[in-house]
Amino acid sequence: MKKFEYKGKQWHDWCFICSECNQPIGNKSFIPRDERVICVPCYESKYAQRCSKCSDVINKGGISYKNTPWHRECFTCTHCSKQLAGEKFTSKDEQPYCGDCYGELFAKRCCRCTKPITGIGGTKFISFEERHWHSDCFNCYKCEASMVGRGFLMNGDDIVCPECGRS
Repeated sequence: MKKFEYKGKQWHDWCFICSECNQPIGNKSFIPRDERVICVPCYESKYAQRCSKCSDVINKGGISYKNTPWHRECFTCTHCSKQLAGEKFTSKDEQPYCGDCYGELFAKRCCRCTKPITGIGGTKFISFEERHWHSDCFNCYKCEASMVGRGFLMNGDDIVCPECGRS
């Protein structure tokens, strides 16, 4: 007669059963839960964490975003589907985006170079009357001198240093 031992107690093979489905566990894997034992299929159907994207059981690894579980491979950019686990990302309207997509879709654009101003990596920028520049792009449109921390003049849509503005 087979017998099973778990936590110092012994059972007949037909008595060592899943506390959910009452089927004998036998040599199959089981999960302890409180003082009960549960077969893997019952545990996965009733207690295991499920991925917010694909709804499959997360049985190893996984991450949490907004207090919801995800498989690492399912946690992706809302726009381009790039995997975000372990990467820098941001969110808009509760949806995760990689830095590149966020910049292209939502960021303000530099008046000079027209590239997005994302702030990722500590990018500094200047804003004036609904116009925006990267710090490195905030230069006189005539002589290219940096205008950061200096007074400047507007020449139409262009910024110019006081010296170039006089000429």
